[in-house]
Amino acid sequence: MTELRYEDRTDFDDASRGLIGALDPCVVTDAEGRVVWDNDSFAFLGAECPDTANPSLWRQSQLCAKHGLYEVTDGIYQVRGLDLSNMTLVEGDTGVIVIDPLISAETAAAGLRLYREHRGDRPVTGVVYTHSHVDHFGGVRGVVDGDVPILAPQGFLEAAVAENVYAGTAMLRRGMYHTGSPLPRSPRGLIGTGLGQTSSIGSISLLAPTVDITHTGQQEVVDGVRIVFQVTPGTEAPAEMNFFFPDRAALCMAENATHNLHNVLTLRGAVVRDARVWSRYLNEAITLFGDRADVAFASHHWPAWGRDRIVAFLSQQRDLYAYLHDQTLRLMNQGLTGPEVAETIELPPALESAWHARGYYGSVSHNVKAVYQRYLGWFDGNPAHLWEHPPAESARRYVDCMGGVAEVVAKARAYAGDGDLRFAAELLNHAVFAEPTNAQAKALLADVYERLGFGSESGTWRNFYLVGATELRRGIVMEGSSVSAAGMITALTVEQLFDSIAIRLNGPRAWSSSLTIDWRFTDLGAAYRTTLSNGALIHWPAEPAAGADLRLTLTKAQLIGILAGQGIEGVATEGDPKVLQVLVELLDDPDPAFAIVTP
Repeated sequence: MTELRYEDRTDFDDASRGLIGALDPCVVTDAEGRVVWDNDSFAFLGAECPDTANPSLWRQSQLCAKHGLYEVTDGIYQVRGLDLSNMTLVEGDTGVIVIDPLISAETAAAGLRLYREHRGDRPVTGVVYTHSHVDHFGGVRGVVDGDVPILAPQGFLEAAVAENVYAGTAMLRRGMYHTGSPLPRSPRGLIGTGLGQTSSIGSISLLAPTVDITHTGQQEVVDGVRIVFQVTPGTEAPAEMNFFFPDRAALCMAENATHNLHNVLTLRGAVVRDARVWSRYLNEAITLFGDRADVAFASHHWPAWGRDRIVAFLSQQRDLYAYLHDQTLRLMNQGLTGPEVAETIELPPALESAWHARGYYGSVSHNVKAVYQRYLGWFDGNPAHLWEHPPAESARRYVDCMGGVAEVVAKARAYAGDGDLRFAAELLNHAVFAEPTNAQAKALLADVYERLGFGSESGTWRNFYLVGATELRRGIVMEGSSVSAAGMITALTVEQLFDSIAIRLNGPRAWSSSLTIDWRFTDLGAAYRTTLSNGALIHWPAEPAAGADLRLTLTKAQLIGILAGQGIEGVATEGDPKVLQVLVELLDDPDPAFAIVTP
């Protein structure tokens, strides 16, 4: 096992470099006084690492908890420690360009106020979204109202909607485990995610981009600032880009190179990323900008200064993703399955010992399984795994074969006592799914999860284990874990709004229903037809025509109102308005509190 160099304090020096000022207290509230961010709650990280945390993760959390306004280089500043992500501010001729305005409008506004307190009341003259994840655009209405250029990689809006709207409810629920939001901030609870401390819980917003970045080499000038772009689709996000400020020798690596091993597939769920192209885009960044960059900064963590250090950092990050990809494929082609590859693969010593390559957010284990999934999917080729029972049914049969829940619990206790927590968790999970009311099984599984969490180097693994333990002991707790994504809906296209309706349609209940509605949008100069057929809601651009059961003339805002349950007052109708009600009554409401560690 590689010995980590805890005496190396370089990261601490870099994370503290350029500090100008900080919020005191570092607490942000919304208009109703609700706390949406409290970085001071992590003050306990100033102590020595306790036995309830992995020392390597404790070190990373100490670094991520540093907060304030920092100078990156002349004219470029970062607000760090005010959300899961960083907000970068680049001074232009007349104002300031905001890069990645955090998750919540409240934290973004607080970050902008902190900047202005120290650098003057400069107007925001542009916004750049580095990529399509919510922690890089959700706070945009905290810094602008939409009257400035907003630059984003081509495909940004489609990717943002697919992740945050289409599968939003499931991702937010799993995201509670991922970020550890229900956990107390303490040495026994949340200490960080590895990428940052946790997510703010304020108001999410989205303003559509006004300038698409479509190709590498594209140059734009915003408020007198020259920016050269490198598009990197399919890396850390489906739509992402790095960019270089040639007049300041500063390179923004978005979330493609951070101070940890990132995710090829996040535990909260996402589209599987391509580790192969990720590595190649990192190499391209070295080729394009490595001999010109004096500082490299990113959407998380702290910068790196000096050309030699930047190239070394990017080269190791490049090698990290290439190695995981290529070695997974090598072993896969020798017949190993995803879990078998995960147990076999080891990183080279130079990468294993590099702090920025440690699995604080991603992990070698679940990343190689993701590479396997990208190429071969969920099925490992073994026919026994082709048509397995769902978890509860399978659990009941396993428990029956082993002599009942009491016998399973006894065996699991013995495995846990011998230190085999992984198999103890597997046994106890069967016991809980077979008999969800068994308090002994749930209590012991919670204890096993807690021990696994305390030992995890990955922040997200720790959070999953500890939130699982919490819900086994207390049930599902949603307080303090919700965000408001209502501000995103205005940025969706009409097609995306119709998609969001179609996803909520209860197919079996709609099997025998059929209807056709024509929609004319007066503010968009566009018309659409929706047809319910065989339990599927189909939509396409089309002028009103014969065969419609209902015709509506309305604005996009009125459609949003209909989706919010405000009815059709003010909407011009032709035909039977009850047809719309038939459709609405066939829609399911998503469940934001579905069970995870119990059936």
